[in-house]
Amino acid sequence: MSAPAPSPLAIVDVDPAAAPARQDEILTRAALDFVAELHRRFTPRRDELLARRGERRAEIARTATLDFLPETARVRADDAWRVAPAPAALNDRRVEITGPTDRKMTINALNSGAKVWLADFEDASAPTWANVIGGQVNLIDAYERRIDFTDPASGKSYALKPAAELATVVVRPRGWHLDERHLRLDGTSVPGALVDFGLYFFHNARRLLDLGKGPYFYLPKTESYLEARLWNEIFVFAQDYVGIEQGTIRATVLIETITAAYEMEEILYELRDHASGLNAGRWDYLFSIVKNFRDGGEKFVLPDRNAVTMTAPFMRAYTELLVRTCHKRGAHAIGGMAAFIPNRRDPEANEKALAKVRADKDREAGDGFDGSWVAHPDLVPVARASFDAVLGDKPHQKDRLREDVSVSAADLIAVDSLDARPTYQGLVDAVQVGTRYIEAWLRGLGAVAIFGLMEDAATAEISRSQIWQWVDAGVVFENGEQATADLVRKIAARELAAIRAELGDEAFAAGKWQQAHDLLLKVALDTDYAAFLTLPAYELLD
Repeated sequence: MSAPAPSPLAIVDVDPAAAPARQDEILTRAALDFVAELHRRFTPRRDELLARRGERRAEIARTATLDFLPETARVRADDAWRVAPAPAALNDRRVEITGPTDRKMTINALNSGAKVWLADFEDASAPTWANVIGGQVNLIDAYERRIDFTDPASGKSYALKPAAELATVVVRPRGWHLDERHLRLDGTSVPGALVDFGLYFFHNARRLLDLGKGPYFYLPKTESYLEARLWNEIFVFAQDYVGIEQGTIRATVLIETITAAYEMEEILYELRDHASGLNAGRWDYLFSIVKNFRDGGEKFVLPDRNAVTMTAPFMRAYTELLVRTCHKRGAHAIGGMAAFIPNRRDPEANEKALAKVRADKDREAGDGFDGSWVAHPDLVPVARASFDAVLGDKPHQKDRLREDVSVSAADLIAVDSLDARPTYQGLVDAVQVGTRYIEAWLRGLGAVAIFGLMEDAATAEISRSQIWQWVDAGVVFENGEQATADLVRKIAARELAAIRAELGDEAFAAGKWQQAHDLLLKVALDTDYAAFLTLPAYELLD
């Protein structure tokens, strides 16, 4: 008697009359079967690793410290291993632009002059069903060169440049913690990471090989080498499933959690046949420090987010260790984000901001990074100039081994080495930015211009985490006021009233402002600290 056929993946809570355009092109039976098989094989291990995160967080709460892992010392001590050589399309990464996969951004990012486009299904994209499906459609259309866009407001038209001038696409799927509620197998939601990875890989792996490139990925929110091992197992299975050569997939891992900073070599080792580099994040990294060390007392209290630059001693320890680790193992080291949005109407302010971007990119290039991120096409030539000055005609500087760098376990969490304190204005800024970002996210926007910066979900995470930390610690600001829940509520109410006055009653009512206000206060003030604000926010997302 033959075994029963496995149950199919179900599309749920999607009104057929309101389904995203061309959904059927993406959710073919073959593609759904592939995603279902990923789910059956790998979601149980994902669940175990999420539980392990909680156990490790409890251990940090007990000890208020972290160290390099004794059980993986042999991996760090073995100087012989290297990651696989970079494919030609990922060998020069001196400027990478990031952004969501909407149609206009897809064209602009590919045309931007950057070497790489981080096509984002994660922090720069609110995971509405329309965004999840529409992003997949746009990437296929870009590879097939059948994508264009006309801005309905300006009438301006956008089209792709010649293929040789386009950025290489590196897709960032959602983090392990987020499920996709619209795809279920036997009543269980499929992890969003497997949906984003699976649909993109299934539809595009061979198409990309025909274009002389490959399926390349950024892996977000990784917290341990065991999570990297899971991704490697997924890659091996996926390549066998579609019948392409092992090692075709390449992954760059974002080191944006404090625990991953202690396991950089191990992460590269687990992915060594598929690894292409590590990236130094910023806001998510700080958010992770607050999340993990929120019981650690005053020495872990962060100042205003804008006071924590990449030159802060504990941040510099992290970035220099990342460069040394990558180059020791033959991987690319990619620097952090320049989030400034140029304002052509204010040349003086523009030049001051651009000078800061130049200084930041000059520092990264001088420290040995092989490339860096920008959020706006106008910043591509700025960042490129910094790296051109150091690299010249070389595609990278992996030959700079940075053997001068020596970072101890304590250096990475020496938050109190930064000579800065939280300020009252920092609290106001956190409330303002958090409210405005969450409201836009609830409307389906993941990359949002706020006060001259391009913000994404990591911004909201550090904003609400700092509010939580300062209230929990009873921080006293320079004006004598103490951080309390009541003070936060007062500031939030004042901000909500200011937004209403700014927009007018009709526009205010059409937005998600009250929901954003309420959610920010919940995740910033609840005694039970939410692991990710996007989890409760997803329940509110249309």
